[in-house]
Amino acid sequence: MKLDAKSTIESGKAILGIEFGSTRIKAVLIDQENKPIAQGSHTWENQFVDGLWTYSIDAVWNGLQDCYSDLRANVKKEYNTEIKSLAAIGISAMMHGYMAFNKNEEILVPFRTWRNTNTGEAAAALSELFVFNIPLRWSISHIYQAILNNEKHVGEINFLTTLAGYVHWQLTGEKVLGIGDASGMIPIDPVTKNYSAEMVSKFEKLVAPKGFSWKLSDILPKVLNAGENAGMLTEKGAKLLDDSGNLAAGVPLCPPEGDAGTGMVATNAVKQRTGNVSAGTSSFSMIVLEKDLSKPYEMIDMVTTPDGSPVAMVHCNNCTSDLNAWINIFKEYQELLGIPVDMNEIFSKLYNNALAGDADCGGLLSYNYISGEPVTGVADGRPLFIRSANDKFTLANFMRAHLYGSVGVLKIGNDILFNEEKIKVDRITGHGGLFKTKGVGQKILAAAINSPISVMETAGEGGAWGIALLGAYLVNNSDSLSLADYLDNKVFAGNKGIEIAPDPKDVEGFNVYIENYKSALPIESIASQYKK
Repeated sequence: MKLDAKSTIESGKAILGIEFGSTRIKAVLIDQENKPIAQGSHTWENQFVDGLWTYSIDAVWNGLQDCYSDLRANVKKEYNTEIKSLAAIGISAMMHGYMAFNKNEEILVPFRTWRNTNTGEAAAALSELFVFNIPLRWSISHIYQAILNNEKHVGEINFLTTLAGYVHWQLTGEKVLGIGDASGMIPIDPVTKNYSAEMVSKFEKLVAPKGFSWKLSDILPKVLNAGENAGMLTEKGAKLLDDSGNLAAGVPLCPPEGDAGTGMVATNAVKQRTGNVSAGTSSFSMIVLEKDLSKPYEMIDMVTTPDGSPVAMVHCNNCTSDLNAWINIFKEYQELLGIPVDMNEIFSKLYNNALAGDADCGGLLSYNYISGEPVTGVADGRPLFIRSANDKFTLANFMRAHLYGSVGVLKIGNDILFNEEKIKVDRITGHGGLFKTKGVGQKILAAAINSPISVMETAGEGGAWGIALLGAYLVNNSDSLSLADYLDNKVFAGNKGIEIAPDPKDVEGFNVYIENYKSALPIESIASQYKK
């Protein structure tokens, strides 16, 4: 019998997904048909403290409680009821980074996020040792850099995890991690679906002379696949999540995942020859591979789907932040003229006007580097707009250049996959803020990677919906389907979204733009050496 949303909530059959994004913590409540029935959110920002990007522990818990409180308020307003029990919970967050704890469960240094690019020496050394590309933001890079820097806290480490793993641990008492998020700590063996024993052994031999009391294998969270039991909400966890005291303990949780994994789930892109592009504060593309790449590439990270399939990931630290900053300049101009501001209208007008620009942006260039960009080898971020006196400096070209710039680094990485490795895909789905203005971001991305791009109605739901679906997969998969089949049959049921194919003229124009972009990169590198 199908329950209405209120009855679903009151009978404890709703499933909660929470994702800690870069600028927003979002909660989504779904029903038994996997449809969102309520949402909540909390806005937060990272802080640049002592040369590193971080979020405080207080910000994590205050943000989680405020987000859940907002969800409760929306449920009360919409359905005049209270959330007292749930069928399942899933926690997701920004992948990678570094959260190290001592035996008293105290964080040893402030959380070091994916955005930090101070781990170059460690990442290079480990990439050589493992014969495997180890990105700057991975947890193994952070811990080894801390060792190279002789940071005193390293000797006290008792547990090392990601943000999703930390929150899940505090809610359940379980030191576990979903395989997708775990693959951003240290590489995963695709056969054992666990951390690579060979690489763990190499690392332990590398640091053995330091004489630490711990071994890497002892301080990492246990790896779990999608659908495996990851513990239950404890009394302490229930109070941490819901400070009103209404939510009962005993709710099962699915393995905590990274935002890349939940993006794959939310776009039905966990099957081989599918892929997705997430484009918001940062951007990344995920292509599920049929076979291994021919060799390691510094620009491409090898991670996994939430059920352990190998994925080629191109991760870019920057995407829409600089573009949004320019949009705000136009907002200020409207306010100066006394014109009422509708941000949706401003985005729509400017984005659509960009489509009237020249395919190569008239020679204009935009570097959207709010923070450093490892893919192009730029250590520190300096947003930069470049033009020469002879370029076609129009509003349409200006906006188009910034839209191109938001996915320029993504194109550089994906050109390796499609042009050099000859990877084949059947479907790539886009999601995130870049796609909110209908058709525009989709058309730009299609030109960038010369591939059809689909966007689904549910794309705006994002990772919080994706982790809620993994919660549903844990408790509602009575047919024991694979994750890909569960998504195909139970969630998307043939919905492939609206597809836009690349326009050959746009593809040609973007190729001209990206060659100019690459040739002018030394200007960005020089700019990045100057203090803010």
